[in-house]
Amino acid sequence: MGDADTATDGAVAGATAQASDLRDLLDRLRAGVVGRVREIELVIAAIHADRHILIEGPPGTGKSTLLRGVAREMNIGFEFVEGNAELTPARLVGHFDPARVLSDGYDPDVFVDGPLAAALRDGSLLYIEELNRVPEETLNVLITVMSERELNVPRLGRIEAAPGFRMVSAMNPFDAVGTARISSAVYDRVCRIAVDYQSVQDEAMIVRKETTNASPGQLNDADAAWHDGVVALVRATREHPDLRIGSSVRGAIDMVMVASSLAALRETTPHAPSVSLDAALVALSGRVRLREGTTRTSEDVIRELWESVFGRNHGNGEDAEGKVGAPTGATTSN
Repeated sequence: MGDADTATDGAVAGATAQASDLRDLLDRLRAGVVGRVREIELVIAAIHADRHILIEGPPGTGKSTLLRGVAREMNIGFEFVEGNAELTPARLVGHFDPARVLSDGYDPDVFVDGPLAAALRDGSLLYIEELNRVPEETLNVLITVMSERELNVPRLGRIEAAPGFRMVSAMNPFDAVGTARISSAVYDRVCRIAVDYQSVQDEAMIVRKETTNASPGQLNDADAAWHDGVVALVRATREHPDLRIGSSVRGAIDMVMVASSLAALRETTPHAPSVSLDAALVALSGRVRLREGTTRTSEDVIRELWESVFGRNHGNGEDAEGKVGAPTGATTSN
């Protein structure tokens, strides 16, 4: 066998082993992330190809969970940055310690690394949440780093990206409150992965996973039906004509958890009508956003949707006449 054949066989064996490792990684991630198989594959492929990534989708669709899971399972360093209007270039890059500068001058040891400098030196993932809330001057720093894979800091010098450095980011759609359009210069330097809300089956599984240790088959019929109704209620907020933005699956999780605690206080069950409705109002009314021009309140819409899912006469032994109990607390009229 010639040298060329040996090299070819070695390359094929290496590629096969690499593909096997990636499939093992996919299996591990699927065990920890509900659904999102296609998105997991795309993220793994983009990171393995040494690309920067932007995941774009509504709040509560698992963007952060997915990226954190990938970093954990790939054993990659992870620098987290919360994107907001206060994220200045100095906060992202780092700064010289003013007190030590007075005594030691602008020595490299005096520089305090920000998350960007730390990720560059360590070859880590720089994860920026809410990228489209980041000020433009800070985005310009990131554009340069993504293109040149290095950062030049005045009085410090050049920080070159160690192997493995990549920027991974997530953002909500542009029309969310407080967001701005991302320039084409950013989009030109990232691989964009669009995500939407999970399927109804996946959201039901997420709610059960986060609120109970029981598997779907272990819940009694009443609890299982109520959990499914909560998911249906939350999904209905995304389609109501009076709502511009509906709730994510986090609203369903909160509704189940609040109802469980409230039921214990009232010595009844979470799916008792007055408990269920109050839990819905508490968990969902602040998450939804009304369309401009509507005269209704978010509480009005949540009540309407609750009744459409659970029914006005969804009574049990708690409500003698089978009527929905009036919400208590802050929503009760004096």
